[in-house]
Amino acid sequence: MSIIISLLNHKGGVGKTTSAINIGAALVQLNKRVLLIDLDPQANLTISLGIPRQKVTIYENMRGEAEITPFTVKEGLDVVTSNLDLSGAEMELINEAGREFILRELFEPLSHDYDYIIIDCPPSLGLLTLNALTTSNYVMIPMQTEFLALQGIVKIKQVTDKVRFRLNKKLEIGGVIATMYDHRKVLNRDIVGTIQKFFGDKVFNTKIRNNVALAEAPSVGKDIFDYSKSSNGAKDYLALANEIVERIEPTPVS
Repeated sequence: MSIIISLLNHKGGVGKTTSAINIGAALVQLNKRVLLIDLDPQANLTISLGIPRQKVTIYENMRGEAEITPFTVKEGLDVVTSNLDLSGAEMELINEAGREFILRELFEPLSHDYDYIIIDCPPSLGLLTLNALTTSNYVMIPMQTEFLALQGIVKIKQVTDKVRFRLNKKLEIGGVIATMYDHRKVLNRDIVGTIQKFFGDKVFNTKIRNNVALAEAPSVGKDIFDYSKSSNGAKDYLALANEIVERIEPTPVS
C-alpha cells in the first residue's frame, strides 16, 4: 500500500513545491517508487519539471472525465499534472456527493503501484486541500525560517485535527520541514526553536539550507538530483528523505 503524504502550508513562498519535487526525487534515490500529484491550479510542480501540457490532468480526473494517467519523468518518478483549469474545480464540485473523498477514490487503483504518493497542495484550505488531507496518511508542513511563516501554524494544526476527527482517522502530522535556512542568522535559529516548542519532535532534524541550485533547477525542468547532485540542496533533501523513511516506515522484525 502506498504511503500518502500531503505537503501543506497556506502561506505561499515557503518551499512547498520545491520540497514536494525533491523529496519525491530523493525517495527515488532510495529506490522507492514515487507518484507526485500537482494539486495546485498554478501548476508550479508541473512547470518546474518541464512537463508539457497534458490532455488529461488532475482536473479531468476529479471531474470524473478520465482515469489517472501519470506522466513518467524518469524511472521511479511519475507525475499527475495540473493546469489552471483546476482553479474552477472547487466551485464545480461543491454540490457533488462525497466531494471530500474524490481523491481517495481516484487513488485506490494506484495503491500498490507506488511506495509513496506525494501531494503538492494549493496554498489554501479549500476543497482541494480537504481532499488531499482526507486521503493522506501524513501531512508535512514546509516552513520558511522567517517570522511571518509562524503566522497560521496553529490554523494548520486545527484543520488537521478536525479532518482526523471527522473524515480521516489515520491522518497525522508527519513532520515540519524548516526551509530556506541559514544557520548564521539568529532569526532563523530562533524561528526553528519556536517551531520546536510548538511541534516538539515533529520537527525534522534536517534543515533545507538556502541554496541557489534549488532555485535554478526548475528553470531547466529538473529536480535537484538531475541538476546538481553534489549541491547542498541535493544533500539536504536526501538526508530529509532518509529521515522520513526512518520515521514512518515500520522496521522489519528480525
